Formats: sequence, structure tokens, C-alpha cells
Amino acid sequence: MPTRLRNGLSAALIALACLLAPFGTLAAWAYGLADTGRYVTTMAPLAADPAVREAVADSVGTGIMQQIPELDAGPLRATVAPFVHDAVRSFTRTEAFRTAWDSGNRALHDAVLHALHQDDLRPVTVDLAPVTAQVKRQLTDDHMPLAQRIPVEHTAVAVLPARELAHFRKGFHVLEVAGFWLPLTAAALAVAGIAVAACRRRAVTATALGTALGGAFLCLALAIGRRLTLADLPEEVHRQAAGAVYDALTATLRTVSLLLVALGLTVALTCWLTGLLLRRRRASAAPAPDPQPQPTRARA
Repeated sequence: MPTRLRNGLSAALIALACLLAPFGTLAAWAYGLADTGRYVTTMAPLAADPAVREAVADSVGTGIMQQIPELDAGPLRATVAPFVHDAVRSFTRTEAFRTAWDSGNRALHDAVLHALHQDDLRPVTVDLAPVTAQVKRQLTDDHMPLAQRIPVEHTAVAVLPARELAHFRKGFHVLEVAGFWLPLTAAALAVAGIAVAACRRRAVTATALGTALGGAFLCLALAIGRRLTLADLPEEVHRQAAGAVYDALTATLRTVSLLLVALGLTVALTCWLTGLLLRRRRASAAPAPDPQPQPTRARA
């Protein structure tokens, strides 16, 4: 095969591999979240995050106040509301809340997976009754007025609307395929591009730089995605909580992106230094040119 054709084919294969690498990494990360145990482990530290606890206390406290008809109007609402919110806030600092947080996330994840694998169009919901029961018990122990009137009902809070299930189900099925095949295809294309190159060191350097560029692209995409995700949340408390959740879910992807950048730059620098050293060795090992004989002058 001619050298120019080999170099052209190598460049095309390496460019395609570097293009698929960040998308393969993103697909593998997204599909990895389908593992319930990994998801629960990822979300568990958020139970101690102040912004998340404050958002939970605000949502649950408001929900409890709305469930007591006697507090719909009048000065009693303004009197009881701070105690209810303080009770919920106090509950979020207990071990029982962390247990309920893990159990709730596990149940939510199982419900989402079940909905994605089934064909029914029922919305995915989460039940807040266990949290409400804990808060009611604490308010009752504190002799709070109307605490016994708080209804502990199995309230289904919609997490994934039914109208969006079809789109999420299609995307999940794509991730099932892409999460495995995209990274494998990117690796195979990179190996093939390096193998057919006329200068393999240069091909390895190009692959490494392309990989580093893909990792940098992922880091930039994560930063833009975070900004866009939080831009639609008007309340500061919920914005901070959503930011904490976003950071927890994308921590692995962010680490892999930085690893791609570091690994790509390291390999590229190693190839450059190795090539420089080999050129110097060849230059020093080359025999010195023979001196040109000096022409002799004829005697007069």
C-alpha cells in the first residue's frame, strides 16, 4: 500500500476513534447508572449535604402543612409552620433520615428501571409516607398542637411523567447498546489506525492528543450542562440541592474525563520525547563524513 494512502487511512481511523471516545465514555457512564447498588452508593452522601437536607425539609414541611385543613388560614398557621419545618429539619439530621434516604433512592431507582423495561405508561412515583410518619412522631413527642391530625397517607409524588416514558425508554435501549459497543469500537478504530500508519509513533501521538481533546470536551460539556440544569430553578435552596445532586451523579464521568486528558497528554509527551531521543542517538551514531582531500599545488 502506498505511504500516502496508508497515512490517509490512518488519519481517518484515528479521527473517527477520537470522535467516538467521548461519546462512548458518556454512554458507558449513563448506562452504568442503571445499576441500583451503584446509584444508591452515589446518592448516599447527599443525605449529609446541607442544601439537600434543607430542600427536603422545605418540601416535606410544606406538604405536611397543606395536609392539615385547620391550617389553611388564620394565625395558627403562622404559629405552627416554623415548628413543623424545624421538626422536619431536625429529622434530616438523624440516622433514620439517612436510612430513609437510601431506601427511598433504591425504591425510586427500581421503579424507574421497571418502567423503562416495561411497556406500561404509568408515571414513576415515590411515596413520602415514611418521612411524614417520622415527622409526625417527632411533633407528637414534642406535644405540638394538631400533630395527631397530620394524615400519614401514601402520597404518590410523580418523578417521571407518563408522557415522557416513551422517550426515556427509547433512549435507555440505545444506551444499552451504545454503552458497550461505542467504547469497544473507538478502541478498535484507534488500534487499526495506528497499525496501518506509516509512522506509528506519529499515529500514537495523534491518537493521544485526540483522546485528551475528547476528555477536555467532556469536561466542558459537564460544566455547560450544570449551568443549564440549574438555570431553570428559581429558588436558591433548590438550586444548591440540584447542584449537589448533579455533581454527585457526574463525579465519575468528571474523573474519567480528567483521566483521559491526563493520559492523552502523558502519552503524547512520551512519544515526543522518545522520538527526540532516537533522533539524537541516530545523529550521534552516524559516521563523520570523510574530509575532502586538499588539492596539491604544482611546484613552480
